[in-house]
Amino acid sequence: MKRRTKEFGLRVIRLVAAMPTGRASEVIARQLLKAATSVGANYRAACRSRSDGDFLARMGIVEEEADEALYWMEVLVEAGLAKPQRLTALRKEGEEILAMVVASIKTVKARRSGRRRQSEIRNPKSEMV
Repeated sequence: MKRRTKEFGLRVIRLVAAMPTGRASEVIARQLLKAATSVGANYRAACRSRSDGDFLARMGIVEEEADEALYWMEVLVEAGLAKPQRLTALRKEGEEILAMVVASIKTVKARRSGRRRQSEIRNPKSEMV
């Protein structure tokens, strides 16, 4: 996954380098570049997390950045600044990375909720509806 997220960022760098110049394309390209390269950097940081909470926080950032990169790719296509077929494989990779990140987050959350035991002490007043 580290390799995939890094390669995703590198592919976006090559895409941005080949884009036409102009105010709109430069602004969108900058946003895409920041989000896509952040995916790998933040994933790498998540791998070095010291706790599940830290991991979840960092993976939340990875999720947001991957989704943002996909958004900017959609904007490029819909604005006519990039041909859809040029971004098909890159968007697919971004969607796969995003899906894996979301699955990892869900797995850790499920594991954490399984660890929490219910207290044996019951307070009937707190259970009233």
